[in-house]
Amino acid sequence: MSLDLSPPALTATEEARRQIEICNACRYCEGFCSVFPAMTRTKTFADGDLTQLANLCHNCRGCYYACQYTDPHEFALNIPAALAEVRAESWERLARPQSLARLFQTHGVAMAALLVAMLAGFFWALSALRPETGEGFYAHLAHGTMVAIFTPAFLLPLALIALSLRAYWREIGGGAVRPSHLLRAFDQVARMKNLSGGHGEGCNFENGDRYSDRRRVFHQLTMHGFLLCFASTASGTVMHYVLGWQAPYPLISLPKVLGVPGGVMMVAGTVGLARLKLRADPALGAARVWGGEMAFVLLLGAVALTGLALYAATGTGAVGPLLAVHLATVMVLFLLIPFSKMVHGFFRLAALVAEAGRPAPNSGGE
Repeated sequence: MSLDLSPPALTATEEARRQIEICNACRYCEGFCSVFPAMTRTKTFADGDLTQLANLCHNCRGCYYACQYTDPHEFALNIPAALAEVRAESWERLARPQSLARLFQTHGVAMAALLVAMLAGFFWALSALRPETGEGFYAHLAHGTMVAIFTPAFLLPLALIALSLRAYWREIGGGAVRPSHLLRAFDQVARMKNLSGGHGEGCNFENGDRYSDRRRVFHQLTMHGFLLCFASTASGTVMHYVLGWQAPYPLISLPKVLGVPGGVMMVAGTVGLARLKLRADPALGAARVWGGEMAFVLLLGAVALTGLALYAATGTGAVGPLLAVHLATVMVLFLLIPFSKMVHGFFRLAALVAEAGRPAPNSGGE
């Protein structure tokens, strides 16, 4: 019987630590994104340090294509993939409950599609109990029923995310937060600063030989489109409960002026991101969660597309089935926020806030 003398395989955290320590000795990519200045603060990396670095990483992949130590070099560095694995593992480990996070990361498309189908059937059946009064959507489903269903479906995921962020903050040793830290972090998020590749020409996400700003543009379209849609819903809520102006609203009204462009931006952004993801090298990310990441992008696009289709179908017989599908996609998006890649926005913002509160690299204080 022969003995296996090969060294044991490293865990995702151990492999990331090995690669980060080599990067910290080289520092060729120091200006690429927030990860590289942050790693220069220390020579040894605890698990919490790696969790923080992984969530600072935006997987633009510029460092990989610039690196002289990638495969076939004996160091075989692949920082984007190493940090992507740690990042995905941190979302799974810190999520509440963890089992749902692991399930969605590996079976995201099937899980989201099944939930949408089930909930669409539920809302379609519920619409059979039509209210006696109501216009627009509310002629198919009473306003009070929608509120009773969606309020807990919105608030519970936010509570779960808050628990996850608290665990994240403790793990990375996040300190006190000042207003200046928040402003700096929100500025970076709004500009997608870390998707510039460190030189302002964009990143190499889908093509190692070409810099492109397309990924940053598609991210911005998706994020700002989502915020516009959220603002549309919020304005409709104020108009309904405070001003007594009930839906349906005309085209020249705040909910529509915000919601229609926001929906178009979300569709354009998610289609662009999905196309880039199909072109990108899966070996430079966390390949095991590719399905979950794609499911999140498709789900966001489906929410926007069904919303626009529902508005376009106003006054026709298609409103009933479209309303059921749209409400199902919105509810699934809400319910899966703590477990899908959408939680990355919360973790990445927390990482940037923590980074803003730490001393500048190679200095003794702020």
